[in-house]
Amino acid sequence: MITESLLRSYAALAVRQGVNVQKGQLLVIRAQVDSAPFVRLCVEEAYRANAGEVIVQWQDDLISKTAYEWADTEVLCQVPEWQKDREQHWVDRGYCLLNISSEIPGLMSAIDAAKIQQVTTARRRALEKFQDYTMSNQGQWCILAIPNPQWAQKVFPECDPEEAVDRLWQAILHSVRIDGRQDPAARWREHDEKLARQSEWLNRQQFTSLHFRNGLGTDLTVALPEDHLWAGGAEKTQQGIVFNPNMPTEEIFTMPMRTGVEGRVCATRPLSYQGKLIQNFWIEFEGGRAVRWHAEEEEETLSRLIEFDEGSCYLGEVALVDVDTPIFRSGLLFYNTLFDENASCHLALGRAYPMNLKGYQTLSEQQMKDRGCNFSMTHVDFMFGSEDMRICGVRADGTTVEFFRDGRFCIAEEK
Repeated sequence: MITESLLRSYAALAVRQGVNVQKGQLLVIRAQVDSAPFVRLCVEEAYRANAGEVIVQWQDDLISKTAYEWADTEVLCQVPEWQKDREQHWVDRGYCLLNISSEIPGLMSAIDAAKIQQVTTARRRALEKFQDYTMSNQGQWCILAIPNPQWAQKVFPECDPEEAVDRLWQAILHSVRIDGRQDPAARWREHDEKLARQSEWLNRQQFTSLHFRNGLGTDLTVALPEDHLWAGGAEKTQQGIVFNPNMPTEEIFTMPMRTGVEGRVCATRPLSYQGKLIQNFWIEFEGGRAVRWHAEEEEETLSRLIEFDEGSCYLGEVALVDVDTPIFRSGLLFYNTLFDENASCHLALGRAYPMNLKGYQTLSEQQMKDRGCNFSMTHVDFMFGSEDMRICGVRADGTTVEFFRDGRFCIAEEK
């Protein structure tokens, strides 16, 4: 049974460990209208934490679907100046952002993919400069999720809606280390420290590339830029405020060299993109660029993702996830990237995180590009980890270190 006490613990975790709202700071919450009961708890907790103001930006994916069905594409592509002014106003006030996700898997499956792509491209282009606020950690941000009946029954098809929602709530709270007994904040500090130790080990190695192999067909080499940085768990804003951008999170990640990816990667979990589920797919890379791909379901959607813009056919993130995590051990397929990416090593097509390059604060966009950083209007993770995944790091002198075996971090062995 999901009690109000557990939900209040989740709200407190989101506000105090997730975005870590500061005294007097503006907090913007983006959430579905059906999430209102939980949003109210987050608003209350934010004011208890001395937030200066809390603004809720309501969304309704079902209404959005109806708009895609009936409205003209030209209308949906419009981004009025007042929306840009609002975003700029929030940036000027140094806001933090809490995104409470509650997606319905496959909601847009019957909508024309070309229309979705055109609208998404237009809106992202209009608001592109504001994306950098979170991507470069100018302010705190956090994304987490709560159930809805449609999503819950996708995960638990054998259950009636009420039972499915309850079970999905349990799975979500378990994934974010809330059990009603132990202090979740203390558990998260311990977890963040573990991820930091793994990142620090990799940062000391400064591998020039990683080689991924498994029995499903992945044989991929990912070159890494000089002075790349691994990160994971808690992050810091450019002003030094600690926050947790993803709840749950089990990954450590860095940026690939834009033109340094070679080989084939086979996805191990479905990818939910623009309301559609891409299933059983692979991608081949040459010179960093995706050149061939195939999906058993929604191949057209996969093509539109890869061809979204100039940078979407290159990788912007490589992330390592040990299979000994709560999400993987649950055995559940969440049909939601926030969760499924934390059960599996994953890659992201599109924009890289500037924070994964040493000294990024002083570099221009062109200087970052010259050092191998990818830029795009999109950033979409897909999962390729498995229980037999092996990863070798290659040093500048050509020596290799296998540090990941059978889907788990292992003691490094030089070869």
